[in-house]
Amino acid sequence: MSIYSASVKRPVTTILIFVALMVIGIYSLVQLPVDLYPEMELPYVVVYTTYPGASSSDVETNITQPLEDALNSTSNLKEMTSTSSDALSVIFMEFEYGTNLDETSNDVRSSLSLVKSYLPDDAEDPTIIKFNTSMMPIAFYTITAGESYEGLEKILNEKIVNPLNRIDGVGSVGLAGVPGRKIYIDVDPRRMEAYNLTIEQIGNILRAENLNMPSGYIEMGRTDYPLRIEGEFPESDVIKNIVVSNYNGNNVYLKDVAEVCDTIRETKLDTKVNGAKGMTMYIQKQSGGNTVKITKEIDKNLAELTKALPQDVKVKKLFDSATFIKDSISNLTETLMYAMIFVILVVLFFLGRWRATFIIILTIPISLIVAFIYLFVTGASINIISLTSLSIAIGMVVDDAIVVLENITRHIERGSRPREAAIYATNEVWLAVIVTTLTVVAVFFPLTFVKGLTGVLFKQLGMSVTITIVTSVFAAITLTPTLSALMLKWYPIKKDASFWTYDGSIRKWLDKFDHFYERSLRWALHHKTFVSLAAFLIFIGSMSLLAFIKTEFFPQSDESQLSAKIELQTGTRVDESIKIAHRIDSLIMTKYPEVEVVSTSTGTDDQGGFESLFNAGGTHVINYSLSLVPIEKRKKSVFEISEELRADFSKFPEIIDYTLSTSNMGTFGSSAVDIEIYGYDISETNIVAEELAA
Repeated sequence: MSIYSASVKRPVTTILIFVALMVIGIYSLVQLPVDLYPEMELPYVVVYTTYPGASSSDVETNITQPLEDALNSTSNLKEMTSTSSDALSVIFMEFEYGTNLDETSNDVRSSLSLVKSYLPDDAEDPTIIKFNTSMMPIAFYTITAGESYEGLEKILNEKIVNPLNRIDGVGSVGLAGVPGRKIYIDVDPRRMEAYNLTIEQIGNILRAENLNMPSGYIEMGRTDYPLRIEGEFPESDVIKNIVVSNYNGNNVYLKDVAEVCDTIRETKLDTKVNGAKGMTMYIQKQSGGNTVKITKEIDKNLAELTKALPQDVKVKKLFDSATFIKDSISNLTETLMYAMIFVILVVLFFLGRWRATFIIILTIPISLIVAFIYLFVTGASINIISLTSLSIAIGMVVDDAIVVLENITRHIERGSRPREAAIYATNEVWLAVIVTTLTVVAVFFPLTFVKGLTGVLFKQLGMSVTITIVTSVFAAITLTPTLSALMLKWYPIKKDASFWTYDGSIRKWLDKFDHFYERSLRWALHHKTFVSLAAFLIFIGSMSLLAFIKTEFFPQSDESQLSAKIELQTGTRVDESIKIAHRIDSLIMTKYPEVEVVSTSTGTDDQGGFESLFNAGGTHVINYSLSLVPIEKRKKSVFEISEELRADFSKFPEIIDYTLSTSNMGTFGSSAVDIEIYGYDISETNIVAEELAA
């Protein structure tokens, strides 16, 4: 017994199978996370090391070069690039695509352990980071404060960071430009010499005093109680009364030879938000997390948490990827709905029967929803690629059902009963329907074998379209004949029907179109050479137009976000860089009403951190993050604003170089052309670079 015959004879079983698929598909759809692109593990490993207080040349000599020598032997290493800036060394390692980064990270860790003992004592241990698209921050917030600025780190950690870390799906919450607490001990050299003390002695005493030490156990009855000596300083005032020496039989306290200052740490980083002192907070999600859902929870919690902050502390959103994702997904979903509506109207226009239209249209949600089951099983997400694949497939899923239904209708019009017509008509076309579907599969399924980053994107496209099309042909030869046998009836065509009816207007027009097509086909068959030659010339002409079509990996998009890196003369003091940044801030806030938030980061942070991986450091470097008002509220696009900013930056004689980007770190936007200049003399390479730029 054939599958279509069994389906018609067992309609309840057939319908329940597809109902079960719908239920599973809807469950999968509800559980799927929403993101912009599929999650990708890029073949990059980053090793970054902080060396507080060191210049870029010292970092290169003492940190970067020894690490490069040790890491150069890592297997499958394709390219290694490094950046040495003040207090920070960053080494990017690119591997061959498909390399197991877990094993590679272990190899890198082993190589670092061999060279770690040769690094300077003041340098921190190298940190290894594996690149993944999910590690990119999903939201940035700016935080400004007045009187509470000095205690901002403790306030935020207790009232904002810790509660946000407890939200399901949040990976980590980081602070950049935070004014950290530091206790400075300013020793008077004359007093120190008078008491026959040295800096080393004072340092050793403080180090020994500031310890919590275990001191064994005490037995009482049946219980052992652990004992420990709490020696760590509970507050800064205690430090003043530490005995550092004994002079002529009298105790010498630290306050006798030094002054203890409990304040914020000195840094060469100045962060401002709209011209006011501030900092930034960034949030990373866990791998596989739902970006839109997590961001919604963060905003909901922040609205409550900010009520407990001091009145002078203000938190404002700088950027979140969820807004752009929701807009993109919403536009694509709207397009998908319009496509479905037009498909329904076209089918109804040509078939003219609501029962037949319903049978055909039922194939669309069934075929599309099975694709969500595939996405759920493979741990994928709803993103631009998956929705694009459904948009491509939505017009093709009804093709097979239309062929089957049209043949069933013809048998019914010839006098057959719907049950017999469904079986015999499907038997006539089932092979042709399957072969037609296989030709479509032959186009899209090979996309799943593409390698590299492109393969990660197109695998989801190829599999989604393939699964959707295969499901549609399965529905066409099982569900379509089943429903046709149950629902279709024979209706005679009325020759004298009113113009306002389907038979009196649309059907007559379709009959005329049939006659026109028949005449055109006869003419084409009598002029085979001309038709073949014309088709060949059209094909060649179409292919030749490819030379005039621009190509790029990902199209640029207006995300209402701008970032800029401005470099002044190397060696410029932070104070001077701050003055230039203040002038640029005033220009941006005065001239560009489209800019809503201006976040400025001047100088470098010797503590390193996540942002150090992407923002160049140095006392002469100014980094900008600009948040624009929504697209519908401004007349200029982000590209027009960036061009005007370039013109304004070029008018500052202090600016040596600058770069502007209209993409955030979560997207794939980058420079169109990169020119790399190699050499051992940095001054010579700079001259060559300036000549090429000119």
